[in-house]
Amino acid sequence: MAIVNEHTVKAFDEDLNRLRGLISEMGGRAEQALLQAMTALGNGDQSLAAQVVEGDKKIDALEAEVEQLAVQTIALRAPMADDLREMIAALKIVSVVERIGDYAKNIAKRVALMDPTRSIEAIPVLTSMSSLVAELVHDALDSFAARDAELAVRVTVRDKNVDDFYNSIFRTLVTFMMENPKHITESAHLLFVAKNLERMGDHATNIAEMVYYVVTGERMEERERGKSPEDSAAAEQEQG
Repeated sequence: MAIVNEHTVKAFDEDLNRLRGLISEMGGRAEQALLQAMTALGNGDQSLAAQVVEGDKKIDALEAEVEQLAVQTIALRAPMADDLREMIAALKIVSVVERIGDYAKNIAKRVALMDPTRSIEAIPVLTSMSSLVAELVHDALDSFAARDAELAVRVTVRDKNVDDFYNSIFRTLVTFMMENPKHITESAHLLFVAKNLERMGDHATNIAEMVYYVVTGERMEERERGKSPEDSAAAEQEQG
């Protein structure tokens, strides 16, 4: 019986490592798609944009592979407690990563609708915003791979910076449209890009919250989402 149990545990660990690897690959592709889509937008590069759109098919394929492996592992290995939480979280996370890939694809599709000869002040700001979002997605997935609850909390804290970017870009573009009616269509496309980036930041936060639950077995409290681990520790010292 001990030999059978040892084999089962080893097989489960192998499945779990493979699952983490697939999610890491999927996340890396989604992150790359975001950065490439924004590069294409800034340069008016329709060829690069087309690569992003085509590459989204691989992200979708990886999602299907992860889902199949996760369901198969749950059925065959019957994981309990922490392990079961991680498997369920993996299923949810790949769905979120797939949505991030879709947002990157949507940004890439707008490149063909933009006039590459025009320069709008918001584009460099959008590029900075996208870099921050890519970092959040990367760190959220790293927190899953490393089972790092503190990193997960830091991701949720930094999402506020993404929201600040969005609010700033929104005001800038609305003002630009009012002052330059001829550019309303192009500015509207950029507003959609900004909204897509803001939603990606929200999805990175969703991943982080799931990681926190997997690691701690508890839901991330509302008050924790706006604090770094250092802030929480300081608050506890004050209460003590």
